[in-house]
Amino acid sequence: MDGSASRRTLIIAAVILIGFGAGFYFMPTIMKAIGYWSPAAAGVFAVLFVVAFFAIFWLRGRYQRGKR
Repeated sequence: MDGSASRRTLIIAAVILIGFGAGFYFMPTIMKAIGYWSPAAAGVFAVLFVVAFFAIFWLRGRYQRGKR
């Protein structure tokens, strides 16, 4: 892997982590808003958000392995 590909990978990972970090920061506010409508929906939202965090890195890993 050359330097530019490594740098690009780091930038993409940083963008994903910052995006999800912001999401986790605002999670209580979002869950309160959803929970006002339905507590179960708020729980489902939280679970899906956490699963999406891991799924995006899993899918990226599969994509990278497929390119090799």
